[in-house]
Amino acid sequence: MSPWSEGLRRLRRYPSAVAGMLIILALLGTAIYAVTAIPYSEAQKLWRGGEEWQDLPVNASPAWTDRLTGGNAPPTLSVGADAERRSVAPFDGGRIEERTLHFEFDYDDFPSELNLFLDAEFESRAPFVRMTWERPDGTEVALGSRRVGARERVSISQDSALEARLGQAPQVGLFSDADAAEPEVMPGTYRLVLETVHFEEEGRLDPELVAYGQVHGLFGTDHQRRDLSVALLWGTPVALAFGLIAAVGTTITTLIIAAAGVWYGGWVDAAIQRLTEVNIILPLLPILVMVGTLYSTSIWLMLGVVVVLGIFSAGIKMYRAMLLPIRQAPYIEAARAYGASSPRIVLRYMVPRILPVLIPTFVTLIPTYVFLEASLAVLGLGDPVLPTWGKVLHDAQAQSALYHGFYYWVVSPAALLMLTGLGFAMLGFALDRVFNPRLRNL
Repeated sequence: MSPWSEGLRRLRRYPSAVAGMLIILALLGTAIYAVTAIPYSEAQKLWRGGEEWQDLPVNASPAWTDRLTGGNAPPTLSVGADAERRSVAPFDGGRIEERTLHFEFDYDDFPSELNLFLDAEFESRAPFVRMTWERPDGTEVALGSRRVGARERVSISQDSALEARLGQAPQVGLFSDADAAEPEVMPGTYRLVLETVHFEEEGRLDPELVAYGQVHGLFGTDHQRRDLSVALLWGTPVALAFGLIAAVGTTITTLIIAAAGVWYGGWVDAAIQRLTEVNIILPLLPILVMVGTLYSTSIWLMLGVVVVLGIFSAGIKMYRAMLLPIRQAPYIEAARAYGASSPRIVLRYMVPRILPVLIPTFVTLIPTYVFLEASLAVLGLGDPVLPTWGKVLHDAQAQSALYHGFYYWVVSPAALLMLTGLGFAMLGFALDRVFNPRLRNL
């Protein structure tokens, strides 16, 4: 049985290793799903926000948190496509049209906002619309009238005149009994009647009423109406790619440089050791902060700086101590006797000898770089075009999410970061016991 097969067989004996591998597989599955379900260009477009999220509420908590506590908070309701249409009175050159938008509202709390989107088509004369709100008990509330442009948003919940007439916020007053002492949701069917005067025979008006909820999806929304699931899903491949590339780049390069220094010795080894000693005292995070502040916050530039500064790390001295006895091994002398070149001896005979010991170090390094990328993003130095876990935490900090009670905004990315660290740490520690004979009996 090969050493690798024997190592895998021993690895299965550790429950922590199995749990760590399951966590890592779940993260890999999430990363694959993210890049296939949401292409990179679409993820960037969604994260920039704008009209893509106009139908989502602001700072809505995950729906499952409300249902878990027995609540019945309203989700976002959107009506418009199935609006009833009725021609009231045609006239010369135009017509009067009535459209009714209706929906059921059987929730325990009020909507967070109420917006009406009007999409009109006309050539020269814009249509005129009058809006009336009908409660389930039959009472009507006039919402005013206006001329409609090609694309308009009527912010009903921000209508100060309506708020003054109702005596409370429109999204509360329109959904409650006007005679009640305390605002209480009136369940039932609500209607918005739009009476539109078209001054052109071919004129058209398409309405959409959005009653924004207080809960949304699995992860909620942020202050820009963005669905946090986009950043949390896409943050997984970004974090794993950054951690994996940085760990591979620094670990393999460091090992090869250490082996070259041991083999060639002399001034080569001395130069490597001096560079390592200088690089060890350089603070990585402040250097990255300077690069991000003075030059660019591109994640690929940051990755390059991390790899370059991580090459001459303290690991060189550890690998050098492990490689010095190997240099004097008989099979190395045999390789020199049959004429093997120095690069072949370094890459073919020296480096593979300590690869098993290198694997646990490599695995535990991955979350280190994942946390580093998140730390840069929290400090405001994350890549501006990429949705990542650190960017979510940065936005939450900037908007005082914890102060306002938006715990989901912080807990979700923090839990994913901790889960990533836990999975790789559990697997790395188990690998260390498998490949390090001194730890097998502990």
